[in-house]
Amino acid sequence: MIMSPLRYHPRLLIGLMLFSLLVSGVLATDAPEVGESAPDFRLQDQTGEWRSLDDYRGKWLALYFYPKDDTPGCTTEACEFRDNIFAFREIGAEIVGVSLDDVESHREFAEKYHLPFTLLSDPDGEIARTYGVLKNIGPVKFARRESFLIDPEGKIAKHYPEVDPDGHSEEVLADLTALQTAG
Repeated sequence: MIMSPLRYHPRLLIGLMLFSLLVSGVLATDAPEVGESAPDFRLQDQTGEWRSLDDYRGKWLALYFYPKDDTPGCTTEACEFRDNIFAFREIGAEIVGVSLDDVESHREFAEKYHLPFTLLSDPDGEIARTYGVLKNIGPVKFARRESFLIDPEGKIAKHYPEVDPDGHSEEVLADLTALQTAG
């Protein structure tokens, strides 16, 4: 009878389990906390222009991360932000989407759905990692669907760790309005 080596090596089993957690992204970087400074970024948008967090100083920013351009949930979320763009602009807020897709993919996605806001390309996942939203499933990396409201001074005002793409834009708009009224 052949015995499994894992049966006799519990440390090996525990090591393999920890390794699989690391590879799967479960032990990813923590998201910044409410009240902390938002991590800076310097990424290209769908037109190839470089953008940074400083470009949004003095304004409220809805920074939303999403997994993939032109997929059902991501399209729903982007189109709802598009449909509410005038309400966001009326209260002085900007919308910025971020995924690991390249600039060309963002350009095509923005053109196809007439998205009037910035989409940032984070191909290496560095910014997604600093915001604690980078997910790995084996060799595949993507940004988890999470959002952050950043105040005009560059501080995290609200974090949405669980996002339903259907209705998220309305939720963010209502929270922005409440935060501005309370401030």
